[in-house]
Amino acid sequence: MARMTDEEYDALDELWTRTTPEIGMSKPGFVTRKGFTMISIDHVTATYLQARSVISHQSPSEIIGELVRKEIASSHS
Repeated sequence: MARMTDEEYDALDELWTRTTPEIGMSKPGFVTRKGFTMISIDHVTATYLQARSVISHQSPSEIIGELVRKEIASSHS
């Protein structure tokens, strides 16, 4: 991965400082929309999915699918 110069870093920092939207955590968020299916999740679940996504390099949809498949497998044991 290429390194940024100090000037490039400052320009990027300035851009994100001016354009980053504020995100309110008081309402549940939407994780995914596939076709017409949309789900709403609570703050704790969203935080967990976000952290696990960063660590595992998987999308929230992949993590949810994995958890559901584990639950299905354990219920059939």
